[in-house]
Amino acid sequence: MKDAQPRPKLSIVIPVYNEEENVDPLFEEITQALRHYEHPYEIIFVDDGSTDRTPQMLRQICQRDPRVKTVIFRSNFGQTAALSAGFDLALGDLVVSMDGDRQNDPADILMLLGILNQGYDLVCGWRRKRKDAFLSRKLPSVIANRLIAWVTGVFVHDYGCTLKAYKREVIKNIKLYGEMHRFIPAYASWIGAKVTEVEVNHRPREAGASKYSILRIFKVILDLITVKFLCDYSTSPIYFFGTFGMILTGSGFLTGLITLIEKYYQGVWVHKNPLILLAILLVILGVQFIMIGLLAEILIRTYHESQNKKTYLVKEIIGQT
Repeated sequence: MKDAQPRPKLSIVIPVYNEEENVDPLFEEITQALRHYEHPYEIIFVDDGSTDRTPQMLRQICQRDPRVKTVIFRSNFGQTAALSAGFDLALGDLVVSMDGDRQNDPADILMLLGILNQGYDLVCGWRRKRKDAFLSRKLPSVIANRLIAWVTGVFVHDYGCTLKAYKREVIKNIKLYGEMHRFIPAYASWIGAKVTEVEVNHRPREAGASKYSILRIFKVILDLITVKFLCDYSTSPIYFFGTFGMILTGSGFLTGLITLIEKYYQGVWVHKNPLILLAILLVILGVQFIMIGLLAEILIRTYHESQNKKTYLVKEIIGQT
């Protein structure tokens, strides 16, 4: 039975999937990197349904060190789910996430914490000198990062770098679904967190195989649409759907007006003018968009009121007794 451990100041969350050759060396590197860290810490491995010996290796590490926790998923739910599980279990006031493939350098952890203590809520790692294949990994990453920064307005060079440091009060207010882990800096910035980035060391993979492919960029685009909608219109979807609805309806009426002008001034009969069909289609689509917006408004109110969820986040209350 493990001895009672003091509450950790730092939690390190590491999602892993089929990394049997990496988990033990990674654990040793982390403990070595934190040997001068003055506060209690914990390491949380989240096994995302590995089919190799990774779970057995993690059990052995837990037996050797009481500071290590392991969550083992029944199936492969993805990196976002693994990170979310680790964040839920984390007890530290400070949280660091990193990959389990040993490409992130544990020696950078204390540097991230030092920057976090300068008044930031989230410090993102930037793999400026990334040690990956150009076409399959680096090029899609550059495209995705620039697209995300342009759409979200939060300019971070490397959204895909898992090595990040967070204050717990920030990460606990971010709910992750699908494959949204890469958008954490944007979420954090939108709820008022102070976000920065720092260049970190990136190492070539020495064991195991990469779990990503170039097709990931299509998922990024779809996730980005979702994130943009949720962050800008999650409490007022009628503004999104209603805007499109009014544009379509207005275009429909304008097209109908052109049809009438052509009839009375150019002698083009309505039943021979294809614009009348376009006008009818645009008006119908416009009305449908507005109705979808109204239904979304009802769903949003039901969601917030049934769970007593607030539409705001409070940073501090001064003067309350």
